[in-house]
Amino acid sequence: MAVKHETRAHASLSASSSHRWMSCPPSAKLNAELPDTESDFAKEGTCAHELCEYKVNKYLGIDAADPTPGLEFFDDEMSECTDSYAQYIAEQIQQYSDPVVMVEQRLDFSKYVPDGFGTGDCVIVADEVMTVVDYKHGKGVKVDADNNPQMMLYALGALELFGVLYDVSEIRMVIFQPRMENISEFSMSVADLLEWAENTLRPVARLAAEGEGEFNAGDHCRFCKVKATCRKRAEYNLMIAQYDFKPPDMLEDHEVEMILERVETLVSWADEIKEYALAQALSGKQWNGYKVVEGKSKRQYTDEDKVAEAVKAAGKDPYAAPKVIGITEMTKLLGGKKKFDEILGELVVKAQGKPTLVPASDKRKAWTNTAEEDFKEEN
Repeated sequence: MAVKHETRAHASLSASSSHRWMSCPPSAKLNAELPDTESDFAKEGTCAHELCEYKVNKYLGIDAADPTPGLEFFDDEMSECTDSYAQYIAEQIQQYSDPVVMVEQRLDFSKYVPDGFGTGDCVIVADEVMTVVDYKHGKGVKVDADNNPQMMLYALGALELFGVLYDVSEIRMVIFQPRMENISEFSMSVADLLEWAENTLRPVARLAAEGEGEFNAGDHCRFCKVKATCRKRAEYNLMIAQYDFKPPDMLEDHEVEMILERVETLVSWADEIKEYALAQALSGKQWNGYKVVEGKSKRQYTDEDKVAEAVKAAGKDPYAAPKVIGITEMTKLLGGKKKFDEILGELVVKAQGKPTLVPASDKRKAWTNTAEEDFKEEN
C-alpha cells in the first residue's frame, strides 16, 4: 500500500540538524534566531530529492508530474543517482507481500523533542520490521547510519504513525548516498530506540529548546550559523597555541598526533574567520589595522578563436591539443612580452581581483564602494 507524501518543511530542532544540537544544545536557539541561507549545494540536494520522490511515486503507481524541466540543478549524474535510489527502494519493497510505503512523509517526533518534526524520504512498514531510508546527494562527507540521531528521530516519528497499528519490533535505518557509493545500514530494536528517546534525547532536547546546556565544539560545527564567532569553538581551536609554535622536531609524538587530529578543523576555522571579517568589512565594519583591497587576478583571453588566428598569422602554432596554450606559455612562444603585447594585447583582459582583507600596512589601494559594485556586477 502506497501513501502519498506530505510537504517538506523544517523545524528549529530538526532531525537534519540533530547531530549539532544534541552535541551543543545552546546552538539550537542561536541558529533559530538567524536567517536561513541556502547554498547551491543545498539547492542541488533539494532538486535531487524532488526527482527521487517522483521516480519512487512513479514505481508505486502514484500520479505525479515529472519535475525535471523545472529543476534549477539537473545533470546526467543526478539522473543516474536518482534512478539507482528508486531501484533500491523498489528492491526493498519487493521483499514483502503488502508493505505500507510512505514517500516524503512528514514525521512528528514532538513527543520527545519540542515542536520536533522532519521529512522521511521513504518509510516502509512490513511484518515486524520498519525501514527508514534517507537519500543523501552530497559527496563531501560520507554519512554513517550507525546510531545516527537524524535517522533515529525519523524512526520515532514513523513509530508514532504506525506503532499502534503494526507490531513493529525492529527498526532498520538506511543512508543511501550514491555519489560516494555509500549504502550504510543500521538496525536496532524498538525497545532500544525508545530507551534512547526517553533517557538521552528528551533531556537534551529540553535544554536545546530553552537555549540552555553547555556549548561544545567539534565536527558538528560544520553547518552552524555562528561557527565563525563562537567562543567555545575558538577556545577549542586555539588550544594548539599552547605549543607556542615549537619547531615540529621539538614536539612529543602525542602532541603531533593531537595537532594532526585538529589541523583540518583549525584551517577551516581560520578561513571562516577571514570570510566573516571580509563580509563585515564590505558591509562597512572597520577592523583596526586592516583594510579591504583588490586581490590578485589572472589575465585571460577575450576570444580564443581570434587569438589562434593572430598567432597563426605570426607563423606560430597556438595549440596544445586541443586548446589554445596559456598566456605564460604563449608569451614564450611569441618571443617575449613585447611581441606578445604587439600581437595579442587587444585580445587579453585582466579581470578585477576579488576583495581581500589585508593589514593596513599593505601598499595596495583600499577597496572602494565603486569597486565593490563593479565586482558584484561582474559576478
